[in-house]
Amino acid sequence: MVAPTGYYIALRVGFAFPMEEVNALPQPWIDHYTKLRFMLHDPVTRWVYSNTGAVRWRDIDLPDPMRVLDQAQTFGLRYGLAVSYFDGNTDGHRSFGHFARSDRDFEDDEIAALAGYIERRHREKAPPTNLTHAELEALGMLREGMRLKQIAHDLGVSEGAVKQRLKNAKTKLGAQTSAQAAALAKEFGLL
Repeated sequence: MVAPTGYYIALRVGFAFPMEEVNALPQPWIDHYTKLRFMLHDPVTRWVYSNTGAVRWRDIDLPDPMRVLDQAQTFGLRYGLAVSYFDGNTDGHRSFGHFARSDRDFEDDEIAALAGYIERRHREKAPPTNLTHAELEALGMLREGMRLKQIAHDLGVSEGAVKQRLKNAKTKLGAQTSAQAAALAKEFGLL
């Protein structure tokens, strides 16, 4: 494992919350970090929100008045890497990861692999751009709890037409069910 001491990944972070988040950092560190409200003071977090690329924690040149990085070391997070990716999307979504080791610094090939991973996951979480207005309309009505018959009546189309729109939307969103497609469309901000 490249980051045996732990990692934190946030994908497609918009204004405040990520679309997907994985926190595999040591629980005692998470508790300490949360209790002392380190997030706004953490130089690693500040770096990923204002930069793109990858940087070893030791190379982050930002003030750390609360000694977040020093305290992280006491929890085994001695060597770290920050990766931040932004593709210029209009929603301002960025993805990032914090990776930690206790034994040694990250090597260049590991840094490249983790940066590539964050970029790939960011792109995988991108909302589809090929959904039609009719497909989104049907998904929105389904999400509001309407039945197929009611959707068809309100749109002035056959139930078969509604089923086809929902089927197309499921395919484009990679969803198993229409309800899942509607939830994903909402999550992507399409509804």
